Amino acid sequence: MAAPGGERPLRILVCGDAEGRLGALFGRVEAVQRKSGAFDLLLCVGNFFGSARDTEWEDYQTGTKKAPVQTYILGANNEEAARHFPDVNGCELAENITYLGRKGVFSGASGLQIAYLSGVESLQEPAPAHCFSSKDVADLKTSLLSTPKFKGIDILLTSCWPRGIEKFGNSPGNVDTKKYGSGLVSVLAGSLKPRYHFSGLQKIYYERLPYRNHAVLQESAQHVSRFIALANVGNADKRKYLYAFSILPMSSMDPAELVRQPQDVTENPYRGPGGWGCGTQQLPGAEEEPARQFFFDLSPKPRGRKRPSEGRAGQQPQTKRPPGKPPLPTAACWFCLASPEVEKHLVVSIGTHCYLALAKGGLSPDHVLVLPIGHCQSMVELASEVVEEVEQYKASLKKFFKSRGKRYVAFERNYRSQHLQLQVVPVPQDCCTTEDIKEAFVVQAEEQRMELLEIPEHSALKQIVQPGTPYFYVELDTGEKLFHRIGKHFPLQFGREVLASEAILGMPSRADWRRCQVGREEEAAAAQAFRQAFAPFDTAQED
Repeated sequence: MAAPGGERPLRILVCGDAEGRLGALFGRVEAVQRKSGAFDLLLCVGNFFGSARDTEWEDYQTGTKKAPVQTYILGANNEEAARHFPDVNGCELAENITYLGRKGVFSGASGLQIAYLSGVESLQEPAPAHCFSSKDVADLKTSLLSTPKFKGIDILLTSCWPRGIEKFGNSPGNVDTKKYGSGLVSVLAGSLKPRYHFSGLQKIYYERLPYRNHAVLQESAQHVSRFIALANVGNADKRKYLYAFSILPMSSMDPAELVRQPQDVTENPYRGPGGWGCGTQQLPGAEEEPARQFFFDLSPKPRGRKRPSEGRAGQQPQTKRPPGKPPLPTAACWFCLASPEVEKHLVVSIGTHCYLALAKGGLSPDHVLVLPIGHCQSMVELASEVVEEVEQYKASLKKFFKSRGKRYVAFERNYRSQHLQLQVVPVPQDCCTTEDIKEAFVVQAEEQRMELLEIPEHSALKQIVQPGTPYFYVELDTGEKLFHRIGKHFPLQFGREVLASEAILGMPSRADWRRCQVGREEEAAAAQAFRQAFAPFDTAQED
């Protein structure tokens, strides 16, 4: 990690709840330093002091013993521990051991910025000595966000976990952040954009996947954030309680290096569904922002009069649907399962929210569609439980096709269609590689003056485009995803044309489904054959 001016990175240790076990903590720190060299700082989150009389602490308080490295700690998390912290603004408690204070920003000579918030969340105002309130969070936010050209901070220390931190990321195990996490800490972390955020109290080690701080394909790239929770010192399960890392202050870093995105980066848990709008708390005086802020809309801002959607010009605007109700089709729908228009002989599997059917005039006998049972126009509009079942079908189809030596390609065209149709087409592995398929889509899009953008691996489609926006989307068996926001025109058979091309399946004459139709008896026989072959992989039928 190099800085433009050649500055040395700071070497920092962070520990979880010491709970008065200072001999064990500092003994471990000394062992680490003997092995790896000196560290600049030790930062402590969670409960530094134990609940019983701290006999070990007296040795440090009287100067009999001394911390082996400059140590900064957070304040009390319970009423009993508050007696150890005489000054809410922070003070030195013993040689090399400093209480940071109730809230604030610590700026070192190197330019490193550490924001901190002591205590646990309280609804009372003013909050008790071992708690923080919404006013504390608002004051800390204001002090930093008012800084000219504020980009974020290097480190955030809170004893409390942020609520909803696991959204879009890996699971924290048995910790329920809706119960034990703080909504105010979520608001703070979402606003301050720390490069590292450390917490304690829950007595487990949890390192969340890094998350981004910008809207994909809309905002300029920003640095990523990492949340790390640490266990308690000397725990019997040997969970990690001491974390070592090196960091250059944000102000010293090369801008390109600062915003570099790791491969496992995810969506921001505070900006998407389940973030601000789900369990976090509104700060005093802040107006609730509309839900549209959570979507990374690629559409240009409309100017002048509104353009009527295709086929709806001159009609009165639709009345709002009751919450949770799917939209009604504007005409008889061929794909709503309850509709008399559905060709039920093509259906090969029915789940709780979705069903699977052979494509009419498919590119191959095992070309299938994943469709919602109720009426819904696109993947972006699906409820979470429907999305979950779609993902289950996709996973089953991947396994099924792989067992037959074929690759999985799925695409959706949300343009001039009423009902979501996720097309899933198998491609024999001996025809081409996944990279060949990806290149074919990109090249043929360029030939038609369309731009296919690659979506980061952990991004949900809902984070890229708002409901109602026309788009084309393709997903490969590696998890790679390509996206195109449709403007005025789009070739309706584009997905089929690419896969049918000489570069992939070598059957360009089958690009148009209408030229590939067969009789009803042949369709029914093909559906029956697929149903039987797919049965061992069909999780929808396991019950």
